[in-house]
Amino acid sequence: MHFASDNTAGVAPQVMAALQAANEGHVPSYGADALSEAVRAKIRDLFEAPEAAVYLVATGTAANALSCALLSDPWSAIFCHRHAHIQEDECGAPEFFADGAKLVLLEGAHGKIDPELMRPVIAHAGGAIHHVQRGMLSITNATEAGTVYTPEEVRVLTGIAREYDLPVHMDGARFANALAATGATPAEMTWKSGVDVLSFGGTKNGCMGVEAVVIFDPARAHEFELRRKRAGHLFSKNRFLAAQMLGYLAGGLWMGLARHANAMAARLSDGIATVPGAELLHPTEANAVFARFPRRVHRSLRDAGAQYYLWPFEQSLDGDDDELLAARLVCSWATTEEEVGEFLSHLA
Repeated sequence: MHFASDNTAGVAPQVMAALQAANEGHVPSYGADALSEAVRAKIRDLFEAPEAAVYLVATGTAANALSCALLSDPWSAIFCHRHAHIQEDECGAPEFFADGAKLVLLEGAHGKIDPELMRPVIAHAGGAIHHVQRGMLSITNATEAGTVYTPEEVRVLTGIAREYDLPVHMDGARFANALAATGATPAEMTWKSGVDVLSFGGTKNGCMGVEAVVIFDPARAHEFELRRKRAGHLFSKNRFLAAQMLGYLAGGLWMGLARHANAMAARLSDGIATVPGAELLHPTEANAVFARFPRRVHRSLRDAGAQYYLWPFEQSLDGDDDELLAARLVCSWATTEEEVGEFLSHLA
């Protein structure tokens, strides 16, 4: 019963096969190979963006931090949700790569930025030289609470950003899950809704380690190339990043994997909702379920082999048996119906 993270799942067989095939022969380095060119063409086609610049990196942190650096100045604000990944889980990388830009936190229920709470924060920023200046907006989709912005909701946020001339980044580590949840196309969720740069995730959804940074304004491309090189994220054997992404995208595999993960989370969430004493904390819209149940139940689940995180981490299994503890359970492309059924059986 593996629900700790979609990061703990292995590599999808099709992606592994693509990696193996890429291991044959000698090809040009640093992205000058045919596979890297094919990835660029494929992503441009998927996003209906023939002029988009596409760059591969190995980690989501690199994708997010370099994207934020591209869109901000050292004296500017990077507006994001209080629980965004760039705020809570990247060890200051966005500020570091952006040469000191400041994360300014926005509020909103269930991991989503509330536009009415966002507007006054942005309006207050800037102005006097003593203050951090307005820089950019970063949106996470799917969110850290397992919820999803629709394209309409993205347009509301980007519309406010545009009022203040702010560029917009989308952290799409679970972008496929967001698309699967909404039925939107890649273009509808991004540039057609006002997103300038996307961190397009692969690692959490069946790849070994690859993310694409998709820059919809090619005028920004050269600066990103320099930032990627300066940060140590230009791979000499780029074909192995490209092979993963091509295998991931081929035949719509990426969306099939995401739909499966979302379906397993929905099954898990529906089951938890029927158990007396268990509570769901956020709507289950993508592949993560947040719930709480008594400490004694957590102990029993752990004894039965269930793997998941108490959320937040600082909760302890030691204490009152009946105290409710919150948990995060994440489904992946590799989650099985049997695992979900076994977990729910133990929970019940």
